[in-house]
Amino acid sequence: MKEKVQDIINKIRPMLQADGGDVELVDCVDGIVKVRLKGACAGCPMSQMTLRNGIERVLKKEIPEVKAVVPADA
Repeated sequence: MKEKVQDIINKIRPMLQADGGDVELVDCVDGIVKVRLKGACAGCPMSQMTLRNGIERVLKKEIPEVKAVVPADA
């Protein structure tokens, strides 16, 4: 599953990079995906929205086994 998640993140990454940010897959265990937002995304007040409405929504749509996407710090 981790490889599938990484493939989807690689497709999402250019959209984040266009705004000066990036995302890194940290881990994927039991349907919980841990990511680290980097660059402009790391300090952005909208980062939670990016995580939930962007990254999590796409991953859940493409990989039904994904239960949640959480920041690596959580």
